[in-house]
Amino acid sequence: MTELSGYALETLREGSEYILYRGRRSDDADPILVLTPLHAQETPANLRWLEHEYSLADKLDPEWAVRPLALTRHDGRTMLVREDPGGDLLEGMLGRPLELTRFLRLAISLTAALRQVHRQGLIHKHIRPASVLVDAAGHVRLTGFGMASRLPRERQPPAQLDVIAGTFAYMAPEQTGRMNRSIDARSDLYSLGV
Repeated sequence: MTELSGYALETLREGSEYILYRGRRSDDADPILVLTPLHAQETPANLRWLEHEYSLADKLDPEWAVRPLALTRHDGRTMLVREDPGGDLLEGMLGRPLELTRFLRLAISLTAALRQVHRQGLIHKHIRPASVLVDAAGHVRLTGFGMASRLPRERQPPAQLDVIAGTFAYMAPEQTGRMNRSIDARSDLYSLGV
Protein backbone atom coordinates (compact mmCIF):
# COMPACT_ATOMS: atom_id res chain seq x y z
CA MET A 1 0.00 0.00 0.00
CA THR A 2 1.58 3.25 -1.06
CA GLU A 3 -1.22 5.38 -2.50
CA LEU A 4 -2.61 7.94 -0.03
CA SER A 5 -4.32 10.34 -2.42
CA GLY A 6 -7.80 8.86 -1.83
CA TYR A 7 -7.66 9.36 1.94
CA ALA A 8 -8.95 12.32 3.90
CA LEU A 9 -6.48 12.88 6.74
CA GLU A 10 -7.68 14.10 10.12
CA THR A 11 -5.12 15.17 12.73
CA LEU A 12 -5.13 12.93 15.82
CA ARG A 13 -2.04 14.36 17.49
CA GLU A 14 0.55 16.98 16.72
CA GLY A 15 3.75 16.64 18.73
CA SER A 16 7.03 18.50 18.60
CA GLU A 17 8.56 16.15 15.99
CA TYR A 18 5.72 14.22 14.33
CA ILE A 19 2.10 14.53 13.38
CA LEU A 20 -0.31 11.58 13.53
CA TYR A 21 -3.29 11.45 11.19
CA ARG A 22 -6.27 9.14 10.86
CA GLY A 23 -7.02 8.52 7.21
CA ARG A 24 -10.44 7.57 5.86
CA ARG A 25 -11.66 6.97 2.31
CA SER A 26 -15.14 7.50 0.94
CA ASP A 27 -15.27 3.94 -0.42
CA ASP A 28 -15.42 2.53 3.14
CA ALA A 29 -11.92 1.05 2.93
CA ASP A 30 -10.30 0.32 6.26
CA PRO A 31 -9.07 3.49 7.97
CA ILE A 32 -5.34 3.97 8.45
CA LEU A 33 -3.03 5.89 10.74
CA VAL A 34 -0.30 7.97 9.14
CA LEU A 35 2.75 9.27 10.99
CA THR A 36 4.96 11.87 9.36
CA PRO A 37 7.58 14.36 10.54
CA LEU A 38 5.94 17.62 11.55
CA HIS A 39 8.27 19.81 9.53
CA ALA A 40 8.69 19.52 5.77
CA GLN A 41 12.45 19.49 6.30
CA GLU A 42 12.92 15.91 7.49
CA THR A 43 15.96 15.13 9.60
CA PRO A 44 17.98 11.92 9.36
CA ALA A 45 16.81 11.11 12.91
CA ASN A 46 13.14 11.46 11.87
CA LEU A 47 13.66 9.13 8.92
CA ARG A 48 15.56 6.56 11.02
CA TRP A 49 12.69 6.55 13.54
CA LEU A 50 10.10 5.80 10.81
CA GLU A 51 12.32 3.24 9.07
CA HIS A 52 13.04 1.45 12.34
CA GLU A 53 9.40 1.19 13.30
CA TYR A 54 8.58 -0.13 9.82
CA SER A 55 11.35 -2.74 10.12
CA LEU A 56 9.59 -4.19 13.20
CA ALA A 57 6.29 -4.91 11.39
CA ASP A 58 6.82 -8.68 11.48
CA LYS A 59 7.24 -8.64 15.28
CA LEU A 60 4.12 -6.56 16.00
CA ASP A 61 0.81 -8.39 16.44
CA PRO A 62 -2.43 -6.42 15.84
CA GLU A 63 -3.83 -7.90 19.07
CA TRP A 64 -1.54 -5.64 21.11
CA ALA A 65 0.24 -3.29 18.68
CA VAL A 66 -0.50 -0.93 15.82
CA ARG A 67 1.29 -2.59 12.93
CA PRO A 68 3.07 -0.62 10.19
CA LEU A 69 1.81 -1.35 6.67
CA ALA A 70 4.06 0.79 4.47
CA LEU A 71 6.75 3.42 4.45
CA THR A 72 5.99 5.76 1.57
CA ARG A 73 6.36 9.28 0.21
CA HIS A 74 3.35 11.50 -0.39
CA ASP A 75 3.34 15.19 -1.24
CA GLY A 76 7.12 15.23 -0.84
CA ARG A 77 7.07 13.83 2.70
CA THR A 78 7.97 10.46 4.18
CA MET A 79 4.99 8.80 5.84
CA LEU A 80 4.64 5.66 7.92
CA VAL A 81 1.27 4.09 7.19
CA ARG A 82 -0.14 1.96 10.02
CA GLU A 83 -3.22 -0.15 10.56
CA ASP A 84 -5.96 1.67 12.42
CA PRO A 85 -7.57 -0.50 15.09
CA GLY A 86 -9.83 2.41 16.03
CA GLY A 87 -10.07 4.14 19.33
CA ASP A 88 -8.45 7.17 20.88
CA LEU A 89 -5.08 7.98 22.32
CA LEU A 90 -4.79 7.45 26.07
CA GLU A 91 -3.36 10.96 26.18
CA GLY A 92 -6.83 12.37 25.47
CA MET A 93 -8.31 10.54 28.48
CA LEU A 94 -5.97 12.11 31.00
CA GLY A 95 -7.02 14.97 33.23
CA ARG A 96 -10.48 13.68 34.02
CA PRO A 97 -11.56 10.94 36.39
CA LEU A 98 -11.99 7.40 35.10
CA GLU A 99 -14.44 5.00 36.66
CA LEU A 100 -12.42 2.49 38.71
CA THR A 101 -13.44 -0.58 36.70
CA ARG A 102 -12.51 1.15 33.42
CA PHE A 103 -9.18 2.24 34.88
CA LEU A 104 -8.37 -1.31 36.02
CA ARG A 105 -9.33 -2.77 32.61
CA LEU A 106 -7.06 -0.25 30.88
CA ALA A 107 -4.20 -0.98 33.28
CA ILE A 108 -4.53 -4.74 32.76
CA SER A 109 -4.76 -4.39 28.99
CA LEU A 110 -1.74 -2.07 28.92
CA THR A 111 0.43 -4.41 30.99
CA ALA A 112 -0.69 -7.39 28.88
CA ALA A 113 0.30 -5.53 25.70
CA LEU A 114 3.66 -4.62 27.19
CA ARG A 115 4.19 -8.26 28.24
CA GLN A 116 3.73 -9.24 24.58
CA VAL A 117 6.26 -6.61 23.48
CA HIS A 118 8.80 -8.16 25.85
CA ARG A 119 7.92 -11.71 24.73
CA GLN A 120 8.82 -10.63 21.21
CA GLY A 121 12.27 -9.70 22.52
CA LEU A 122 11.66 -5.96 22.23
CA ILE A 123 12.10 -3.09 24.64
CA HIS A 124 9.69 -0.31 23.64
CA LYS A 125 11.63 2.56 25.27
CA HIS A 126 8.92 5.16 24.59
CA ILE A 127 5.82 4.14 26.55
CA ARG A 128 3.70 7.23 27.17
CA PRO A 129 0.01 8.18 26.88
CA ALA A 130 0.54 9.33 23.27
CA SER A 131 1.75 5.85 22.25
CA VAL A 132 -1.29 3.97 23.58
CA LEU A 133 -4.50 3.57 21.58
CA VAL A 134 -7.62 2.53 23.50
CA ASP A 135 -10.68 1.21 21.68
CA ALA A 136 -14.30 1.42 22.87
CA ALA A 137 -14.04 -1.98 24.58
CA GLY A 138 -10.97 -0.86 26.54
CA HIS A 139 -8.44 -2.90 24.55
CA VAL A 140 -5.03 -1.29 24.33
CA ARG A 141 -2.68 -1.30 21.37
CA LEU A 142 0.80 0.14 21.55
CA THR A 143 2.34 2.31 18.89
CA GLY A 144 5.47 4.45 18.59
CA PHE A 145 8.09 1.71 18.19
CA GLY A 146 10.62 4.03 16.52
CA MET A 147 13.02 3.79 19.47
CA ALA A 148 12.39 0.12 20.28
CA SER A 149 15.34 -2.16 20.82
CA ARG A 150 15.65 -5.78 19.71
CA LEU A 151 18.23 -6.38 22.43
CA PRO A 152 17.26 -7.90 25.80
CA ARG A 153 19.66 -5.43 27.42
CA GLU A 154 21.04 -2.26 25.91
CA ARG A 155 23.71 0.13 27.08
CA GLN A 156 22.64 3.76 26.69
CA PRO A 157 25.62 5.85 25.56
CA PRO A 158 26.21 9.15 27.35
CA ALA A 159 24.19 11.90 25.69
CA GLN A 160 24.70 15.61 25.44
CA LEU A 161 23.01 17.44 28.28
CA ASP A 162 20.55 19.15 25.94
CA VAL A 163 19.64 16.00 23.94
CA ILE A 164 17.29 13.37 25.28
CA ALA A 165 15.59 10.90 22.93
CA GLY A 166 12.13 10.21 24.25
CA THR A 167 9.69 11.88 26.62
CA PHE A 168 11.47 12.79 29.82
CA ALA A 169 8.38 12.58 32.06
CA TYR A 170 7.90 8.87 31.23
CA MET A 171 11.52 7.85 30.83
CA ALA A 172 13.41 5.53 33.16
CA PRO A 173 16.54 7.19 34.60
CA GLU A 174 18.87 4.80 32.77
CA GLN A 175 17.42 5.93 29.42
CA THR A 176 18.72 9.46 29.90
CA GLY A 177 22.30 8.35 29.29
CA ARG A 178 23.34 9.93 32.57
CA MET A 179 23.58 6.71 34.57
CA ASN A 180 25.94 3.79 34.23
CA ARG A 181 23.06 1.28 33.91
CA SER A 182 21.70 -0.82 31.08
CA ILE A 183 18.20 -0.49 29.64
CA ASP A 184 16.04 -3.61 29.78
CA ALA A 185 12.34 -4.53 30.05
CA ARG A 186 12.18 -2.91 33.50
CA SER A 187 12.71 0.46 31.81
CA ASP A 188 9.32 0.06 30.09
CA LEU A 189 7.70 -0.84 33.42
CA TYR A 190 9.09 2.37 34.92
CA SER A 191 7.12 4.28 32.26
CA LEU A 192 3.92 2.67 33.53
CA GLY A 193 4.66 3.73 37.07
CA VAL A 194 4.92 0.17 38.40
